[in-house]
Amino acid sequence: MLLLGIETSCDETAAAVLEDGRKLLSDILSSQADLHHPYGGVVPELASRRHIEVLDHVVETALTKAGCRLNDLSAISVTSGPGLAGALLVGISFAKAMAYSLQIPLLAVHHLEGHIASIFLDPSEATFPCIILVVSGGHTNLYFIEEYGRCRLLGQTRDDAAGEAFDKAAKMLGLGYPGGPVIDRLAQFGDAKKIRFPRAFLTKGSLDFSFSGLKTALLYHLERQGGVDNVKDQLHDLLAGFQEAIVDVLVAKTFWAAEKYHVKTIGVAGGVAANTALRSKMQERARKSEIAIRFPSLRLCTDNAAMIALAGYYQYRIGRFAPLELCPK
Repeated sequence: MLLLGIETSCDETAAAVLEDGRKLLSDILSSQADLHHPYGGVVPELASRRHIEVLDHVVETALTKAGCRLNDLSAISVTSGPGLAGALLVGISFAKAMAYSLQIPLLAVHHLEGHIASIFLDPSEATFPCIILVVSGGHTNLYFIEEYGRCRLLGQTRDDAAGEAFDKAAKMLGLGYPGGPVIDRLAQFGDAKKIRFPRAFLTKGSLDFSFSGLKTALLYHLERQGGVDNVKDQLHDLLAGFQEAIVDVLVAKTFWAAEKYHVKTIGVAGGVAANTALRSKMQERARKSEIAIRFPSLRLCTDNAAMIALAGYYQYRIGRFAPLELCPK
């Protein structure tokens, strides 16, 4: 059974072919990072236009690498939301046209369900029940999962997502876009204890997140120092302290949830799951707590079509097909 996955929710154009829900035959991605870099963030109109320009080539490349033809496909899985409306529309329109012309099922995947599925693409699968943290540029969500498909939202960001906080901090400091990777790299040369930032734990027992105050704290720090040019000699320490403030809250709340729901497995997915400090602190805390910790491979942390293909495969198995009237959300 060959399934084509398509992902165009934001600024990555991706296609992947999955065989029998286990073997990833191809995983092709066209990044738009260079396109949006001058603006310090994703420009929705530009993202949509680039998807239109490259999607057919990306899909064709995925099929060629997988060694299959259009007529070999059993179904098509596509991200239906959340995301940028115009970007989603490109992928959905393309997938609907293919499904109609080939007379095969169309599968609509929630983007966060895709990120959760990414944990199951690697051999070291998570076991159920488990707590899963989905942390990216657009989302910071904490879930309790009893079994695959039975998912309860425990907490989410009330304002900025963790990845968004990284991107906005990088923009303030003139470090470019995307901000997460560059902050991760530079923070490794700094001392997080030298410049301490606030941790927003909210009310007692809350599993929600908030990172807008942290962004404001950075802004005030820059103002007190007289501007960005005056913090160059402390940049590494500044980034290390900022990063640690985000990581500490993510780790603490995830393990609070694991303790509350008596689980022995934690999964972390999404773009920020590639952050080295987050991985290190999660693994350290897991060893002390005797909890198994699962991350996708670095390649599968950011938006990709492999995760959309696998999430679609699970839907295919239970016959949850999407209508051709499918619209982006």
